[in-house]
Amino acid sequence: MVGRVFLILIGGIFASATLTFILADSERQTDISQIRSLHMAERVEQLVLMLDASPREAKSRVAAAANRNGFSATLAASPVSGGEPDIELTAALLKRIGDNREIVAQKVACNALPESDRLPPGAKGFCRAISLSLGDGTYLQLVMQPRRPPSATPPKSRLLLYIFFFAGCLALLAYAVARMSILPLRQLAQAAAELGRNIEQPPLTLRGPTEVRHAASAFNTMQAQIRRYMQERTQMLAAITHDLQTPLTRIRLRLEKVQDKELQTRLIEDLAAMQVTIRDGLDLARSMNSAEPMQRTDFDSILDSVCADAAETGQDVTLNGETKVSITARPNAMRRCLTNLIDNAVKYGGYARVTASLEGQKVIVQVRDGGLGIPEDKLEAVFDPFFRLETSRSRDTGGTGIGLTIARNIAEQHGGTLTLRNHAEGGLVAELELPVV
Repeated sequence: MVGRVFLILIGGIFASATLTFILADSERQTDISQIRSLHMAERVEQLVLMLDASPREAKSRVAAAANRNGFSATLAASPVSGGEPDIELTAALLKRIGDNREIVAQKVACNALPESDRLPPGAKGFCRAISLSLGDGTYLQLVMQPRRPPSATPPKSRLLLYIFFFAGCLALLAYAVARMSILPLRQLAQAAAELGRNIEQPPLTLRGPTEVRHAASAFNTMQAQIRRYMQERTQMLAAITHDLQTPLTRIRLRLEKVQDKELQTRLIEDLAAMQVTIRDGLDLARSMNSAEPMQRTDFDSILDSVCADAAETGQDVTLNGETKVSITARPNAMRRCLTNLIDNAVKYGGYARVTASLEGQKVIVQVRDGGLGIPEDKLEAVFDPFFRLETSRSRDTGGTGIGLTIARNIAEQHGGTLTLRNHAEGGLVAELELPVV
């Protein structure tokens, strides 16, 4: 979005400046042309007054004396025509000299003039040719080449220099405006990402323009409502769990008095499954609303201790590789996530082969088991709470179907991802990616 705002600003301002420059340059050229025409008319007026006041035999010498600085004057018996009429110069001459003379002003190519009227070598472009009647009936032929003001820098080079300077200043201004405009949105997006990882984040500071303060205030209100909702849900589940413990304990005591041993065993198993379901439901709620603070933690030490604990309990678990990095995490929650993945692999695949690596700025942990894998259309469904596959992952093999759900919740709270895929050589691979922040 910074780039989009930057391009809109720089494009709009540059287009407006270009149009303004074109209009101003056109107006400037018009003013310059009018000034030059008036200046030429003044020079011609002075020369005409001098010629009218000179004797006939001296007029040729007076005209020849005026030949300098791009100005050629000769006398002729008749007017010369054939070029493009110069209406602006004609009007200026009529205003200065009067309308009782025959005046023809034209724009002609300098190299198209008669040899006697041509300007010195090097004259190029368009010249202004004037035929003007004098008081004795002769005609004054004037050829004038427009003067160009001297400049140390060629006009095109100077114009390009101005354009680059203007574009540079404009780019800096547009970038600063774009950054200032996007900064509140970036802070809001960052706060939303942090909210997904930790609902206990401090509220946003209300500062900036009115619209930004309103958005921050709405975000803070939403965060408070979500926090209150999650706390109420966790408290409700905790209360339900606590309140159910007493009647479940009484039921368990009464089941001990059942005479039919087979019926007693079934009822006790159902009761135990009910207790596990209640406890796991509470664990799931707590995993989504952890109050444990974030801290800098050596990831290899957590992973190594989890694998070592699993091996000590008799599970077939091996660990290969290391990351050699520290991450910002909740240590107990991260331990729970890794433990769930390893327990899931050992329970349903017989063993867990854990590999750890660092790719760029991401920690990659893969946990592979030796089971039959999962149908491709169920790889995402197993992350749903209490979802169980009826074949190899039923309740009979243990679990209520929330281990992977809790593991993914913890991964997402740390800004990471958890995915499952079937290995080409058999078994299931759980891949955990965590950012190194």
